[in-house]
Amino acid sequence: MDLELISFKLCPFVQSSVITLLHKQVGYSITYIDISDPPAWFDEISPTGQVPLVRINSDSILFESAVINEFLDEVSGGGMMPSEPLIKAQNRAWTQFCGSILADARDLAGAKDENSLQDKEYDIHEKLGRIEALKTDEDFFNGDEMNLIDTLYAALFMRLDLLRPAVNLLNMEQYPGLSRWSENLLRLDAVQRSVVTDFNDIYRRMIKAQGGILAARLP
Repeated sequence: MDLELISFKLCPFVQSSVITLLHKQVGYSITYIDISDPPAWFDEISPTGQVPLVRINSDSILFESAVINEFLDEVSGGGMMPSEPLIKAQNRAWTQFCGSILADARDLAGAKDENSLQDKEYDIHEKLGRIEALKTDEDFFNGDEMNLIDTLYAALFMRLDLLRPAVNLLNMEQYPGLSRWSENLLRLDAVQRSVVTDFNDIYRRMIKAQGGILAARLP
């Protein structure tokens, strides 16, 4: 099966899928587009005009990141979703929750004034606190093995780590469980290889281009 991921270089959702594929040692290709000026062929194949997409065998398209990731797991033998229905549903819910934190982090990066910045910091801390309250001492979200839910939180933790010089949102004192989880994920080879080699520079340039408060704080 030929799998082609289509996205842009800073998309956390395609990063989640790349982590899944690398972790399972499944071959794939990836095509990056300029999401602010997508090519005509992308508009023709994307029902929502959004990324990521996965093109299967050059002719079938899947969209919506959670659907894509579950598909990639299933066609490669499964094993990255809990088998118990309630736990599986809870994993899906908390994965959606992670998406809302990523949206907050995006808004935080572009905040133009202190009030907006503090509002977004509050939102992120409130949500991180909810996850910290249910995090155990296990290495990953469900236990000692990485599941699909971990792949998106890895993308979140990578971004929070890059923001640390400007705003320290995830610290051991306040979030010991999340900090350990983040450290476990960010040291994985599949996570480290899931982004382009100049990802850190591209991410910083994106923040600086927005001209917000964090732009001046980042080195």
